[in-house]
Amino acid sequence: MTKKRISILLLIVLALSLIVGCDKKETSNEVKKDYICIATGTTKGTYYPLGRALTKIYNDNIKDLRALDQSTQGSVENMVLMGKGKVEIGFVQSDIAYYAFTGTEIFKDKDKVENIRGMTMLYPEIVQIIANKDANISKVEDLKGKTVAIGAIDSGIEANARQILGIHDIKYQDLKDAQYLPLEEAIEKLKNKEIDAAFITAGIPTSAILEIEETSNFVFISISKDKIQNLNKKYPFYKEVHIPAGTYKGQDKDILTAGIMAMLVVSEDLDEDLVYDLTKSIFEYRDTIIDSHDRGNDIKLERAISGMPIELHKGAKRYFDEKGID
Repeated sequence: MTKKRISILLLIVLALSLIVGCDKKETSNEVKKDYICIATGTTKGTYYPLGRALTKIYNDNIKDLRALDQSTQGSVENMVLMGKGKVEIGFVQSDIAYYAFTGTEIFKDKDKVENIRGMTMLYPEIVQIIANKDANISKVEDLKGKTVAIGAIDSGIEANARQILGIHDIKYQDLKDAQYLPLEEAIEKLKNKEIDAAFITAGIPTSAILEIEETSNFVFISISKDKIQNLNKKYPFYKEVHIPAGTYKGQDKDILTAGIMAMLVVSEDLDEDLVYDLTKSIFEYRDTIIDSHDRGNDIKLERAISGMPIELHKGAKRYFDEKGID
């Protein structure tokens, strides 16, 4: 066997060992203190770079800990993985964490995910409604009769799209075609003008949108203040937010829209001391997170538990208590 073939085989074995590593607890109820897997999101979203930053922080600064990050489809898949004990930490929208824990909304026909506990709130995830400029869409109501990407089936984006359309008295059947597409596919179809508009919920700037700035001519659709207020009354997780002017190329004014907080959840079975160290490391080495994505600037100790939708893990609570955060 040539050296080249041996090298290729070694790389394959290494890759397989990493995949198996994240799935080790499928056959064991024991949560090992020296091993954690972090469920992130798609490679074009915000969770992924932040998850990679967390992995680096934990591996560099917590003794005897091995951390791995896993790319996923985002919030809903992360909660399913948490419920099955396949990962120890998950990025998730705050509304999806609540739905998963209580078995409501998009989790009403799924198993409750009762083994999760809050770790920290992170940053606002912005509902971005983008449309091809030549599709004649200037407000949400104009989406009627259009082909619109509404997120993958049972995803956090799909829940946001359905709820926001509902506040505007628009049902999926009022659209020409409601397409269930993950973020990357929605962006690609938008770029190729195969769809008229897309809902995207992510931290800003969203890398997938940045990638099409040079090749696509699109506009952002605002949500009116009164509709956001109605949305908040029905779904308290939503807040009024702005996409600041200059966030994206050619965006010369602020865009008013709705946002939901991103957060981290952990397995309730994780050791209290370990979760204390995991939580502490986020804030002590925040610069590493900031270097990975601008949204790291929004991760602040003083609002780490504001709006927390589920019970805090004891380890995280101990850290915040020490810091006088309540």
